[in-house]
Amino acid sequence: MTGILSELERVFVGHGPEIAKAMGETGYMVLASIFCAVVIGLPLGIVITLTRAGGVMANRKVWLVADLYVTIVRSFPFLLFVVFMIPLTRLVFGTSFGTVAATFPLAFVAVAIYARLTEQILLELPSGLLQAAASMGATVPQTVFRFLLVDGRSGLVYALTSATISFVSYSTVLGVVGGGGVGDFAMRYGYQQYDFTLMYLTILLIVACVVLLQAVGNRISRALDKR
Repeated sequence: MTGILSELERVFVGHGPEIAKAMGETGYMVLASIFCAVVIGLPLGIVITLTRAGGVMANRKVWLVADLYVTIVRSFPFLLFVVFMIPLTRLVFGTSFGTVAATFPLAFVAVAIYARLTEQILLELPSGLLQAAASMGATVPQTVFRFLLVDGRSGLVYALTSATISFVSYSTVLGVVGGGGVGDFAMRYGYQQYDFTLMYLTILLIVACVVLLQAVGNRISRALDKR
């Protein structure tokens, strides 16, 4: 027991500032991805749902463009997508290195992931919901905000929770473009320096964050579920 405590003290005293910095970098990447997922991915998922064949605003061209974006981005292995995006990232930020630049490709993936999840949640709502909205003379915005999002809010929160956990996982590989974060810290200070205690503790830290995110997301989702 004493040996374990001394190892923990060595890790946190010797690498405390680096751990805090890595957590901050991961937090930035994940929060920025969540923001993009909600602000862009949610509306994109709604557009895909409404413009599909038989939808309230059926429009094959719009649906095809939106659906194709989501399908193409999600089909890329994430690490290859990061490399593929380097020229555009460099064009936008002037560099492809660093936490902010590394978040750029992750944001594209976040939008695609949450758009698809939003589409799936909305398509699982009762088919009579849109008919009820139409019978009441609801406009498209009213149908979206007063019917689809109200009835689907619990599932959308649960889907965002699952997506966020994916963002945490993806952020751990952004060290290849200097993104930093907890995953990069575990590789550089743990695995590459043969400090396996540090590496395992870092992994446990990531797992603890994921468990906490899942618990909070589940709690909010249940609170919003009025069925």
